[in-house]
Amino acid sequence: MNTESNAIPESPRDSQTTESQVSLPAVIPESRRLLWSVRRELWENRSIYIAPLAVAGVTLFGFVIATFGRALAVSDLAQRRAVLEEPYTFAALLIMATTSVVAVIYCLDALHGERRDRSILFWKSLPVSDLTTVLSKASIPLVVLPLLTFGITVAMQVIMVLLSSAVMLASGLSPAALWAQLSLFQMSMLLYHLVTVHGLYYAPIYAWLLLVSGWARRAPFLWAGLPLLAIGLVEKIAFNTSHFAAMLESRIAGGGEAVPFPMAGNAAMHHELTLLTLGRFLISPGMWIGLAVAAAFLTGSVRLRRYQGPI
Repeated sequence: MNTESNAIPESPRDSQTTESQVSLPAVIPESRRLLWSVRRELWENRSIYIAPLAVAGVTLFGFVIATFGRALAVSDLAQRRAVLEEPYTFAALLIMATTSVVAVIYCLDALHGERRDRSILFWKSLPVSDLTTVLSKASIPLVVLPLLTFGITVAMQVIMVLLSSAVMLASGLSPAALWAQLSLFQMSMLLYHLVTVHGLYYAPIYAWLLLVSGWARRAPFLWAGLPLLAIGLVEKIAFNTSHFAAMLESRIAGGGEAVPFPMAGNAAMHHELTLLTLGRFLISPGMWIGLAVAAAFLTGSVRLRRYQGPI
């Protein structure tokens, strides 16, 4: 006995509708993955911005004491002006020193920390390549921290200028010299110094620390310093020279190619220094060799993260 099927054959139009309703997985561009990886680094390492903010707060507290204590206690107006003008460069240098220390500590723990707490197993399960992960970690000391240093320094100096201006106006003095500290040229010089020295010129140092962080099983700080010390000692014993130590000292000091930190003074002199040193810095062998070395170290960091597992 034949039974008729109750199933209704699917028409071509229905099949096309069904296929159109199936949503394909969205392809996330690499730029967005890099951005989210950077945000993840900021979320996991809050000391990146908490440490310089804390130092800026302590500096402002000390500046308030100096402004309303030392400055008002001085009867001579010229000495009062000097007291109000002297802390600006010191405050900026203090913020830059803090972010440099934060960058070193972060780089040494960037790849080592996720292997130590075994979170690397989770992060590797996400659709984020090792190259994107390493680049996001390298962007913290090379891009994020210089820009963060610039923003905090400018905000801190604005508050300092406002407080000093109030005291100087109450004393019958002109605050024009103080506002020159926040001129567009001074701020551009500060940003240029942070990008060239703390970004480009320190790139091989940060890349070397990342490489050690991805390789060392324990004590990455010692493994980062001992090979450099060994190279310097071998060169001194074998050849009685100190070229490697001199190169490291020049690199850490910022080198002669980069513009020094803009101090308070003649703006025309700083402008001439910028024009003279900008071209020299961009064509200097030290800068390009350093960037090539940094690229090699970052390539090694990517390969280490690809094959290294939890500690």
